[in-house]
Amino acid sequence: MSTVAEPKQRNSGTHQTRAEPRWPALVAILAMAGLHLLLPERLTPGPTWLIVLLILVMLAIAVVSHHAGRSNLNQTAGLVLLMTITVTLIWSLGMLISGLPGKKEGPTELLRSAVALWVSNILLFASWYWRLDAGGPHRRDTRSMHTQGAFLFPQMTLPPALKAGAEAWKPGFVDYLFLAFNTSTAFSPTDVPVLSAWAKILMIIQSCISLGTIAILAARAINIL
Repeated sequence: MSTVAEPKQRNSGTHQTRAEPRWPALVAILAMAGLHLLLPERLTPGPTWLIVLLILVMLAIAVVSHHAGRSNLNQTAGLVLLMTITVTLIWSLGMLISGLPGKKEGPTELLRSAVALWVSNILLFASWYWRLDAGGPHRRDTRSMHTQGAFLFPQMTLPPALKAGAEAWKPGFVDYLFLAFNTSTAFSPTDVPVLSAWAKILMIIQSCISLGTIAILAARAINIL
């Protein structure tokens, strides 16, 4: 939820590591704020503008705290931001499902809302995985390599002969985005085994949200047919 223009060098003991660029995570949050604007007010727990403003304020705090080197504040602001979006997303999905029997949403509005929620679900949980895995982006930056975390990425299991030149590999936001996309489409992490209980719980929640959104689209399609 914070960004830097260019990767910076960090020292950790005798190792020098390259900090992960934060702009992909920033873009994901801004995209979720934009997608929230596509939802009708009936589906949100409050005024749309107020929720988007809250997201932007927390995002600004995360960005400023990152540049100021206050990693604890950055992590706290990032977690509060993600919890806010999560509650809003679950609320919106519940309201959308509850309105199906009465056909409160028109076909176009229903499709737009369902797609916005489905895409937001992917971006949201990619942000959760990125924010929490191995202590978060700041702690990952201080390590010379990524050897343990909640997810067993394929690069972590390569034999030494195949790791030549990639010993210092660490996951970035795109890796977590790919993981979240697979979870929403295949309802499983596919090629990335999940090792931690918190990650398994988050994946269950993500899959349930994705399944609920797809069920809405299927119900609407059946109704049309």
